[in-house]
Amino acid sequence: MTQRGRTTPPRGSGDRRRPPADRTPQPRVSRDRVAAVVQPVVTDAGYDLEDLAVSRAGRRHVVRVTIDGDRGVSLDDIADVSRAVSAALDAAEAAEGDLLPGEYELEVSSRGVDRPLTLPRHWRRNVGRLVKVSAAGRQVTARIKAAGDEGVTLDVDGTIQEVAHTDLGAGRVQLEFTRWGEVEGADEDDEIDEEDEER
Repeated sequence: MTQRGRTTPPRGSGDRRRPPADRTPQPRVSRDRVAAVVQPVVTDAGYDLEDLAVSRAGRRHVVRVTIDGDRGVSLDDIADVSRAVSAALDAAEAAEGDLLPGEYELEVSSRGVDRPLTLPRHWRRNVGRLVKVSAAGRQVTARIKAAGDEGVTLDVDGTIQEVAHTDLGAGRVQLEFTRWGEVEGADEDDEIDEEDEER
């Protein structure tokens, strides 16, 4: 979700002269200061701050916030967090000044499945998915059976392996048309529907 932040007040409507080019160097934005404002808001909302990036797009700053949670992140969740973060940034700017000079654009998004699995919580939230990962020095494609703080349980071609996080590389989720366990559930639903039709 993209949300516009504060803008510099416009010139008077009666002044039609083109303003002189402003060649004053723009102050450097501190990512740490922005993170100090954003982090508590995301945490209080019940999510993890996965990434925070501050960049420039012309004269505008772009703040990209990536969040994740154990129950996933819906579009409504993103909208709520976006409003809360925007309000916090504006309040911090009013209190401290020069946090994000001029206009800024806020983009809040979920982590998605294309980002690498690098932390224990990433593996826990992807139990059941197929991943490609370096495990104990060997590149494998495996399904995550379980995940904890110390390591993960992988199903590698029918062989169960326990791998510590220290022996895992960054995992990459492999996209599938049908996830593990969904086929069996679909068959059961089909049988129930057929019984209903016979009655």
